[in-house]
Amino acid sequence: MPLDFLRIGAQKSGTTWLYENLRRHPGIFLREVKEIHFWDRRRDRGFEWYRSLFVNKPEGSKAGEITPAYAILPVEVIRGIWTEFPDIRLIYLIRNPMDRAWSSALMALGRAEMTIDEASDQWFLDHFRSQGSLRRGDYETCLRNWRSVYPDDSIVVVLFEEIQQAPLAVLRRVAAHIGIDPSFFATVPMSALKEPVFAGLKHAIRPSPAAALAEIYAPKIERLARYLGRDLSHWRR
Repeated sequence: MPLDFLRIGAQKSGTTWLYENLRRHPGIFLREVKEIHFWDRRRDRGFEWYRSLFVNKPEGSKAGEITPAYAILPVEVIRGIWTEFPDIRLIYLIRNPMDRAWSSALMALGRAEMTIDEASDQWFLDHFRSQGSLRRGDYETCLRNWRSVYPDDSIVVVLFEEIQQAPLAVLRRVAAHIGIDPSFFATVPMSALKEPVFAGLKHAIRPSPAAALAEIYAPKIERLARYLGRDLSHWRR
């Protein structure tokens, strides 16, 4: 099988950090282009084109793709992935959805060639309430969709703050999940593992957008905590 794993999401939750660090591992094969977007944008090119991207992986290595937009794929597309690749391992990094939405809005601001002073509170509120932002922050629905097709143990869920606090442990966990030697990452200097990659713009959130995000996501965080069986109370603070 040419494809062994997918990193499916979430956007603004450590995607580039994981990509750059997995590329260090001699047992991992990743394309030079991080996000291929086959399953959400380029299916018209056909499965054989997609498979051809990974056929040159070195003997004994694991090939993967990292496209965070896959988290919000509809179930029928996920079923199509399972038909082609039923045994792949899935990686889902998640971040406080309020922080994720704010970071995503700042990225959109830059793409619109606007400064933060030019964007009104309403501009941010409209972005937070867009279907794209809401779907990307609805981690429970994303997980339920993927788990309706793939077995639970095929998906590893990592919190963004785990990357910040214990990057080596995260990489070892991901490596073991994929099926490569986790001990390699102990040879990488901790300073390199902790280095932010494509961190994005940094601006403190304004009171009005902050209140709107709390209203949108507080109940979602509570439901997600119950679903995962994890304490996420720090997100609500």
